[in-house]
Amino acid sequence: MITGLVLLISITSLLFVLENQQLVVVSFFGFSSPQLKISMFGVASFLMGMIFGGGVVVAHFLGRRRGR
Repeated sequence: MITGLVLLISITSLLFVLENQQLVVVSFFGFSSPQLKISMFGVASFLMGMIFGGGVVVAHFLGRRRGR
């Protein structure tokens, strides 16, 4: 089950990267990024979301643990 899920995520990620090869510049609050592939921005935002979400979960469980 886990192997199938990992394989599915890997194949989906590979297809995403291969299909999104256009160069773009992202502007946000007046700051502009260097010209990178769309897939790089997608992967970077996914990783930042994983890190932030994991941090929120850890903080929640640590807060519950200290409250006991």
